[in-house]
Amino acid sequence: MTKNYTLLTFVFFTIISFFTSYSQTRVYRIDVKKDINSTTWLYVMNGISEAEKQNADIIILHLNTYGGEVVYADSIRTRILNSEIPVYAFIDNNAASAGALISIACEKIFMRTSGSIGAATVVNETGAAMPDKYQSYMRATMRATAEAHGRDTIVNGRDTLYRWHRDPRIAEAMVDERVVVAGVIDSGKTLTFTAYEAIKHGYCEGLAESVEDIIENHLHIKDYKISVYKPTALVEIKGFLSSTIIRGLLIMLIIGGIYFELQTPGIGFPSAAALTAAVLYFAPLYIDGLAANWEIIVFVLGLALVAVEIFVTPGFGVVGIIGIVFIFAGLTLSLINNVNFDFRPVESKEMGKAFLTVTGGVTFGFLLIIYLSSKIGRKGLFRNIALVKTLDNQSGYIGVPLENAETLGKEGIAYTVLRLSGKVRIDNEIYDAVSEDGFIEKGTPIKVTRYEAGQVYVIKI
Repeated sequence: MTKNYTLLTFVFFTIISFFTSYSQTRVYRIDVKKDINSTTWLYVMNGISEAEKQNADIIILHLNTYGGEVVYADSIRTRILNSEIPVYAFIDNNAASAGALISIACEKIFMRTSGSIGAATVVNETGAAMPDKYQSYMRATMRATAEAHGRDTIVNGRDTLYRWHRDPRIAEAMVDERVVVAGVIDSGKTLTFTAYEAIKHGYCEGLAESVEDIIENHLHIKDYKISVYKPTALVEIKGFLSSTIIRGLLIMLIIGGIYFELQTPGIGFPSAAALTAAVLYFAPLYIDGLAANWEIIVFVLGLALVAVEIFVTPGFGVVGIIGIVFIFAGLTLSLINNVNFDFRPVESKEMGKAFLTVTGGVTFGFLLIIYLSSKIGRKGLFRNIALVKTLDNQSGYIGVPLENAETLGKEGIAYTVLRLSGKVRIDNEIYDAVSEDGFIEKGTPIKVTRYEAGQVYVIKI
């Protein structure tokens, strides 16, 4: 009886524990507290994937960012909109520019009382606004992101009205100061909301001071468990190498290293730099499955063809051109998500980004070559790479025998037959000579008329 009681107790508590753990809400938090770039892009992508593996019920993006690169923000936005798990944003003070785009993609937005969202104008590295074609794309992206949350249809008599959950015109006004939204923003100002303004106009679901505050007081969840995405050092390195700028710099090093190695005998530092850059370029792409084996082989084959053109065949022709095309193709194809020769899954903007990255890297690589070529042998880092000392005759550096110059104007005889070239004897010394009078028989008197580049020239007398 005691054994049966113990067994029933164990089964009872096991069942209770199972249902308790099952009913517990699983919340997954991803921190985005730096500029939006390749690293934060990896954070969000890996974080959402990890949340899906753990069967999380909710994902909360903990945001505090002034913005960053639009291309990565757009990719994050797309991943959020397509997520099977609802994604909520907690704006912990700042969600500017690219951060605003990511926040608007989330199903719900919660803000700290001191928070702000907006100011999504596309700018360059100096902070100046980019041309209107860039702003137009960003306006459409912000508008489409707001529209993705749907609208309500309101029938009032014979009138049918549509009320967006998030007004697309407001999202557009965050990009372009020319957009006017009555009662919200006047022309000439780029829109940025405070937390209270965001609530008023449907861009925030409530104020919160922490993630726990959101879960307990807005989502009304009492029993929950928070898991936090913690990026590894490998993710940090991979994110750094995935940056468009870093990839461009690696391409520059590959092109520059190959060029300077071809200008110097043997294999040295330029080859090591080019090889290291190539490994750092292809490694993260290969790990992600973007760079296939055949694409890397195309790149290596291109290098081999260029080497053949330079060292084996004279001039620069078809082989060299094919080599350059192969190098360019290998670098570009490794950046896009094609399956062998099937490019249907590849979006046009993805292809354009890959093409611009490689083109920019190659272009700046050649500019780097020109710049460094002008600096080699001068001051600074490159002063010891090239020989700059003048090897003049006065210092004892002699490229040709100078004693032949002393024969100028002297007379002698042809020591051998001069069939234009032969030997002559002057002052009992034998010299190589070239006839300026055509054929000269052996023993014919001669006179030295000139001396050039170590060569004696003679005529008959």
